[in-house]
Amino acid sequence: MTNEVLEVDRKQTATAGQTELVKELRSRTGAGVMDCRNALTEANGDLEKAAEILRGKGLAVASKKAGRVASEGVVNAYIHTGGRVGAIVEVNCETDFVARTEEFKRLARDLAMQVTASAPLYVSREEVPAEAADVQRKVFAAELAGKPAAAVDGKLEKWYQEVALLEQPFIRDDTKRVRDIITETIARVGENIQVRRFARFKIGE
Repeated sequence: MTNEVLEVDRKQTATAGQTELVKELRSRTGAGVMDCRNALTEANGDLEKAAEILRGKGLAVASKKAGRVASEGVVNAYIHTGGRVGAIVEVNCETDFVARTEEFKRLARDLAMQVTASAPLYVSREEVPAEAADVQRKVFAAELAGKPAAAVDGKLEKWYQEVALLEQPFIRDDTKRVRDIITETIARVGENIQVRRFARFKIGE
């Protein structure tokens, strides 16, 4: 094979590899093809770094839309097999058009399933009463007496991830938090999305 043929073959192989990386990145993040390509270029082909770059951009998109009114949406419910535990959630968006899409409905159902499985007490970290957080900090400080303050902070952070829905690891992908999944959906649909409220029911409780 001549050098020219080898070079063409090398470029074709590289292109095929790039295409597979773009597909994988799209599968993970839901971002567009060009966004994935640009992120991979910025990350020098590092898939994990590219995903972080896209999540960062998603956060920027979510931040810009956070102040917009979300008065449409859906109420969705999930009842676990056997009918002994379930949850209902209200998830809001800006328009009825987005509320009727399969992607938005799937998000609402996943959130209802998340509440059923993980039993959060609050929607967000900001909703946790300061008094409750102070009590937990004192409990952890007593448990970790003599340990650095960072150890107490770490324990408190883990507690937030248990009691606040948006801070919990997502049940379908525990490498992400629930708020990451919502942020990625905001970036894709172009509208503000908010979890308004939820309720969880279990037989005997």
